[in-house]
Amino acid sequence: MNYEDVMKLALERGFYFPSCEVYADAQAGFWEYGPSGVGLKNKFLELWRRELVRRDGMLEIDGSQIMSKSVFEASGHLGNFADPIIKCTNCKATFRADRTIAEVSKIEIPESADLVEFDNAIKENNIKCPKCKGVFENTKKFNMMFKVGIGPEEEIAYLRPETCQSIFVDFPRLFKIMRGKLPLGIAQVGKSFRNEIAPRQSLLRLREFYQAEIEVFCNPKKLDEMEKFSQIQDTVIRIQTDSETIAMTCKEAVKSGVIPNKFVAYYLGILTEFYEKTGIDIAKSRFRKLGEKEKAFYAEVAFDFEVETTIGWLELVACNYRSDYDLSSHAKKSKEKFEVMDNEEKVLPHVFEISMGIDRSLYTILEHSLRDDKENERTVLSLKPYLSPIHVGILSLVKKDGLKEKTDEIYLQ
Repeated sequence: MNYEDVMKLALERGFYFPSCEVYADAQAGFWEYGPSGVGLKNKFLELWRRELVRRDGMLEIDGSQIMSKSVFEASGHLGNFADPIIKCTNCKATFRADRTIAEVSKIEIPESADLVEFDNAIKENNIKCPKCKGVFENTKKFNMMFKVGIGPEEEIAYLRPETCQSIFVDFPRLFKIMRGKLPLGIAQVGKSFRNEIAPRQSLLRLREFYQAEIEVFCNPKKLDEMEKFSQIQDTVIRIQTDSETIAMTCKEAVKSGVIPNKFVAYYLGILTEFYEKTGIDIAKSRFRKLGEKEKAFYAEVAFDFEVETTIGWLELVACNYRSDYDLSSHAKKSKEKFEVMDNEEKVLPHVFEISMGIDRSLYTILEHSLRDDKENERTVLSLKPYLSPIHVGILSLVKKDGLKEKTDEIYLQ
């Protein structure tokens, strides 16, 4: 089954649909979950909490969606969280440079590449505006954060582009009041906001979207002292090398140097086990190590967990070893202390991040679970039982003899 089949199911069965669709001026990149979609999302998050958060006794917080300018000055988002854009000199339409080049010439240029690389590719391949065949201006950077004005004086703040920054700025308090011990995982589920240049394909590229993020704080000197590594050392993960995708156990991946240490391998292993339980075909998954120009500005090492769908490979999870980038940046900006004690040693923790896109994950689950039952001439959605939005219906055949009251009693138990 393909993308169109999933869209048909989503619209007809109340999984998701466009926001404000009754109005002609509805903006792209905003979608809403119906009853079936809310049920599936809640079940997905129950599984996420059980298999990832509670497994290691992680903490969970619920941070603000609007954060001060200082947070994003420190994090680097004000200066670096930008996409390359090109504007037509004729019709003034704007496009993402990297995607336009890839669609026309099949040349893949990382979004973080120097702007001159995009300009050269456009000139060398004679790429014109898709709308009017006009000539493009030189490539520019476009910051994707939504600015908001707080109060009557409209003090500058921003909608968060990722949920994790509140985890970082809250870390000193959380470590203290919860009597933390390294390694310490802190999780958060919520909405993030990115002013995407060209949102498209329903849940796959949104301006308002759900994330489930885990930040694991650790002592960088103890990355191979992972006590629970033995639990997943034989778990098979699929890793893309330069030439192919190979399957190997977590133990083999560490030994061969494909994964840098047991700490990272442990979380890639439990992430693979989690997605297998969602019903996604793990044989169609891979961890792709990102190159220097591909990874986020804050990442020292980065793996994307990707799954193959009928519209190509989708990134579902960004797994980033952020080192001490975030804590040291916030410590410098705020003048507060972010070091903690690990036994007798004072440490500025490093961070490994599991940043999960919920919307994309739900789409992929639907596509991998939807099948064509040709024998009975019907389409079947074969979700895992624990992800099903509806488990059982309690219905009374008649309203008399107290059956309806008994039905309600059973339903409310």
